[in-house]
Amino acid sequence: MNQTKHCWQNYVDYYKCTTAKGEDFRPCKQFYHSFRSLCPKAWTDRWDGQREAGNFPVHLDK
Repeated sequence: MNQTKHCWQNYVDYYKCTTAKGEDFRPCKQFYHSFRSLCPKAWTDRWDGQREAGNFPVHLDK
């Protein structure tokens, strides 16, 4: 089964959660563990770079 959508959604949900609640907010960790197990590292590395450069395609503060 293709897990691309689940990978993407968990990545976005993790960063939305930590932006809203902080990195120590325990429920955010579930999103983290999910995207780490579903997503290829090359994808998350690229998305991390986009977030840091300010050109990630999703507003994580909304």
